[in-house]
Parts: sequence; structure tokens; C-alpha cells
Amino acid sequence: MNELLAGIRQRLEGDRVLWGIALVLTLASLVTVYSAISTLAYKADGNSAKFLFKQMGLLAGGWMVMFGVHRVHFKYFGRLANTLFVLAIAALILTYLFGADINEARRWIKIPFIGLTVQTSDFAKLALVLWVAKQLQMRASVLDDFWNGVAPILGGIVSICVLILPSDFSTAAMLGFICVTMLFVGGVSWRHMVTIAFASLGGILMLYGVGKAAPDALPRFGTWASRVESFAGFATGHETANASAEDYQIELAQVAIYKGGLFPSGPASGTSRNFLPHPYSDMIFAFIVEEWGAIMGGLGLVLLYLALLFRASRTAIKCDSPFGRNLILGLGLMITVQALVNMGVSVRLFPTTGQPLPLVSYGGTSLLFTCLSIGMMLAVTRVVSNGNKSASSNKLI
Repeated sequence: MNELLAGIRQRLEGDRVLWGIALVLTLASLVTVYSAISTLAYKADGNSAKFLFKQMGLLAGGWMVMFGVHRVHFKYFGRLANTLFVLAIAALILTYLFGADINEARRWIKIPFIGLTVQTSDFAKLALVLWVAKQLQMRASVLDDFWNGVAPILGGIVSICVLILPSDFSTAAMLGFICVTMLFVGGVSWRHMVTIAFASLGGILMLYGVGKAAPDALPRFGTWASRVESFAGFATGHETANASAEDYQIELAQVAIYKGGLFPSGPASGTSRNFLPHPYSDMIFAFIVEEWGAIMGGLGLVLLYLALLFRASRTAIKCDSPFGRNLILGLGLMITVQALVNMGVSVRLFPTTGQPLPLVSYGGTSLLFTCLSIGMMLAVTRVVSNGNKSASSNKLI
């Protein structure tokens, strides 16, 4: 047994804390999804084990991806950045034109012959973070020049976010925030950041004005507006019904959190699965707190994601490669911000967004791309942890 564990430790290179965080989140996913999925199973055929095995298969596939990717030197990710960026734009355009229309949103596209449905925004998020990290490295010497250094990167960020926007405002806004944060950390001056902030605010106000003046131009604008206005507390008239529905979801989540108390009551003890919307995906944090308490389930999850970001920052400080530094920080931000947004919705810190909890929520492409992202982060930590042996490789980037 000791020899087996020693062999596993030798093959799992890189930051052991990141590996541990990924393992704990995986186990939390299996336990919670199996406990929460009964309502979905009842609507299907009553067989909750089927959903558990599906989640186990997705997680096993994700771990295989994570393991394989972490063995690759991260310089090769940079060489793929431009290609993946172009593919992401093409995939988003195809989704917008021919994607499956589910709940008035075209976020999914079916891959021919195999019948697999992919949410292309998950791929686009990863591709954009890669591309921004590469662009920051390539343009490091001209970042003081807004038009030659910063504007081209902003153009790429806006292109991806605008293509995601019609079907998924929360993902577009979150991705834009993450990439702009990468710009700041990557060396863009305060002066340029203020310009970007005012331009972003102007763009949001213009989007809101267009949505109010011509709702048909943005089919999902009513949903976005009702969520934001409900959260802000000034929904009126015909918006009140939609706002009440959004409020009701968050109120049920808060009921589940209140029932959880401070200390854990154990798996399968939660009853909010019977009334909480999507307790296995969007509202899984509230269900976890109900079963595992505010200290272990709530604070514990927050600390796990913050620890992931801390380990990414710690590795970035040690990394000699600008691309590796920007990449691991961008990926760490992407996972952590999404997790905080998901958890923040349940405690009424944010309007309803529909963002899954990374590596925990039930689902397909989001989980697999999260594992891919963690694998890339581990690839950077593996090179950095090798120290002097990797120094010559870093200079090639």
C-alpha cells in the first residue's frame, strides 16, 4: 500500500495543495450530487444511481484530462493560444447561428455523429484567458502605449464577450472582469485602467439603454433586467412577476442555509432538495450548507477556493515566465471568481446568474473545462517546482 501511494505521489507532480483541493472538491461533488439529485431522478425514471454514475464518469474523465495536461510543459499552451482564440470565436458564432435553443438561450451546440452537447462559452473562457496571458507577454514592452499595447488586447476581450453576451450576460460580464484584472496584474498602468473602467461603465449603460428602447434587439434582456432590478429592489410594473420569481429562488436558498445551522448534520439529511431549484447545480452551495453546516460546508468551501487562488498567486510570484505567471493567475481567478459568484447568489450578494460551482456542480462541459484549467495550473506549478531544471525551458517562451 505504501509503495502504491509513493508511486501515485511520484506521478502527481506540481503543487500538492492544488491536487488536494481538487480531490476534496471532487469528493464533495460526488456526495452532494448523489444526495441532491433525487428530484431530477424522480422526474426521469426514479433511478438516482444513474446520475451518480454519470457524475462519476465525468469526474473520472476530468481527472484523466487533468493528469495528462499537467505533464505538458506550459510553453506549449502559449503556442496554441492564437489558434484556440480563433476556434473560440468560430464556435461562438456557430452556436449563435445554429445552437440548440434551450430556455430562450443558445449556449449549446451539438457535435455531429456523437450527439454530445457542448456549451461553447466554457471553451471560450479558457481560450480567452490563454490568449490574454500570451498577449500580455508579447506586448509587455508596449503596455504603456494604450493604442499599440492595450487596445489590441481589449479588442480580443470585447470580441469574445460580445459573442457570449446574447445568451449569457453573467458569463460575459464575469469573463470581462477576469480579463481586465489580468491586464492590471500583467502591468497595465492605473491611467489605462481608469480609461478601461469608464469605457466599461459606458458600455453597460449603453447596453441597458438599447435593451429598454428596443427589447427585440436583445431577446434575453428582460431576464437580465428583472434579475438586476430585483436584486437592486426597484422592479416595477410588468417586471414584478419575473423579479418575484428570481427573489423566490434566492429566498429558498436562504431557507436551506438557515436550516443548515453552524454544524454538519451529514449527507442525505437535507430536505431542501424537495423545494430548492437546481440543488445539484446552480444552488448547490445552499444545499451543501444545509447538510454540512455554515462552518464546514459554507466557510470550508470559501476557504478551499481562496486557497486555490492563493496557491496560484504564490506560484506566479516564483515563475520566471511572464506567460506562465499570467496564465496561472488568470485561471485561478477564473475558477475562484466563478465560485464566489455562485456562492454569493445564495446569500444575496449577487443577482441570480446560473453559474455552476466549479468542480462541484452536476454537469458536463463546465466540469471538464474546469479540470482542464486546473491541469494547466498544475503544469505551471510542476515547472516552477522543478526550479533550476526548468530555468532553461522558461527562457524559450
